[in-house]
This record gives sequence, C-alpha cells and structure tokens, in this order.
Amino acid sequence: MDKNMLAGLEGLPEQDKARMTSMIDHLQLRDSLRMYNSLVERCFNDCVDNFTRKNLQKQEETCVMRCAEKFLKHSMRVGMRFAELNSQAPTQE
Repeated sequence: MDKNMLAGLEGLPEQDKARMTSMIDHLQLRDSLRMYNSLVERCFNDCVDNFTRKNLQKQEETCVMRCAEKFLKHSMRVGMRFAELNSQAPTQE
C-alpha cells in the first residue's frame, strides 16, 4: 500500500486504521482481478478462433503474447500518467 494513503489515516484510532487498510487492500485486489480478467477476455476473443485442438496453435499463442504485452504496457503507461497528473494536482490542506 502507498505511504501517501496511510498518511491520511494518522489521526484515526488503530481499529479504524486497520479497517481502512483492509478495505484499501480489498479494493486494490478487486481492481487487479478486474484488470486480469479484462486482459484474459480481450486477448482470448481477439486471438483464439480455432477450437479443434486442446492447445493453442502457434499463431494464436503469438497473438496472445503480443496482446498481453500491449495490454500491460498500456496499463503501465496509464498508471504512470495518472501518477504524473496526481503529483501536479494541488494538495488540499
């Protein structure tokens, strides 16, 4: 968990801190699972079109690898851009 998130919890009692930390962890896990599911669904729908074999064909496997790589690079880029914009935003005090 990000230290900046924990900084906003400093004035809370320990029980509330623990509850908020647990909630934040749960939300982060949920978001990670959503991203993973989105990746799997998108790459499967775009790349797999032959169900006559148990294993992926070579071109399907290559397509899935490229799709996953592009998806992850895009997600990292969006995350970095969001962090840049967030650091430039005026802080509320």
